[in-house]
Amino acid sequence: MKLAVTAQGKDLDAALDPRFGRCQYFIIIDLDAGEHEAVVNKYSTEAGGAGVQCAQLLADYGIDVLVTGKVGPKAARALEEAGIEVYTMASGTVRGAIEAYREGKLAKA
Repeated sequence: MKLAVTAQGKDLDAALDPRFGRCQYFIIIDLDAGEHEAVVNKYSTEAGGAGVQCAQLLADYGIDVLVTGKVGPKAARALEEAGIEVYTMASGTVRGAIEAYREGKLAKA
């Protein structure tokens, strides 16, 4: 199972980025293998449609679950169509988001 967390940095101790389409990085975690990688959000400076493009990016990585602060309506539809579950977390670290997800402490968007 693959989890993506929007982040302001490249590692598990980076702060969660509350912006989905405009986040700096996606930290992609393979929960089964215990591996992670940082992916630069190349759409963060787009004039429009960043959220929808990010949803496609995550779908291309085979993401099952996204943890972020806020997702706009168009991006939410694109994520839903891709079969990606969205959970919200206002602040904290990537590591904290992983733990909160595993413990069932996050609200589903």
